[in-house]
Amino acid sequence: MKLAPSLIAADMTAFGDALDLCASGGADLVHFDVMDGHFVPNLTIGVPVLEAVAKKTSLPVDVHLMVAQPERLLDEYLRAGAAWISVHWEAATHLDRLLQRIREAGARAGVALNPATPVELLEDVLNRLDYVVLMSVNPGFSGQTFIPYALDKARRLRRMIDDKGLSVDIEMDGGVGQGNIRQVVDAGVDICVTGSAAFGQEDPVTAMQELRRLAELSTSERNQS
Repeated sequence: MKLAPSLIAADMTAFGDALDLCASGGADLVHFDVMDGHFVPNLTIGVPVLEAVAKKTSLPVDVHLMVAQPERLLDEYLRAGAAWISVHWEAATHLDRLLQRIREAGARAGVALNPATPVELLEDVLNRLDYVVLMSVNPGFSGQTFIPYALDKARRLRRMIDDKGLSVDIEMDGGVGQGNIRQVVDAGVDICVTGSAAFGQEDPVTAMQELRRLAELSTSERNQS
């Protein structure tokens, strides 16, 4: 299991400190949410901030483009330091073309699905993907409550990936915390995005370490069964 703390939940005046916390907490990725006020009802951070973040951390930066017409911005974020980058199925008119552009730039290519979007729509592009982001909240705001049916979506997607013999990671984004991370991992999720469950705690480093402990406990039990 990979842990990807989300910077949107951190103190936006102190991203450098947040990146240090990620490293100390054993994070595998740094999750970087981009919102445009059109695809989702909120605005967040952009290219200059990503450039600064990518220079500050040795962790791969996982950029989640929650934007309309992602083809307009894709190349800028790739140049700015995105190691992983996902676009939304709901916003990408020419998804296959965008995935090709991401991979040609040397980044890992992902597609994100809103909660009500079925995983079966990825059948024909699954072999073009490095990872799939399953939204377990409606995108746009940090701190929302986990949507339970996202677990069934993860199980269905895991079966699709395994049946095809593919190496595609499943990432769960939204409302993942100590109370449900074991269920999330048991559903076949490889990467857990954590926002408030990490940066919203009094001691983010300890919180991240506990999230990993719980996830790895679940993984260990699954491997033994």
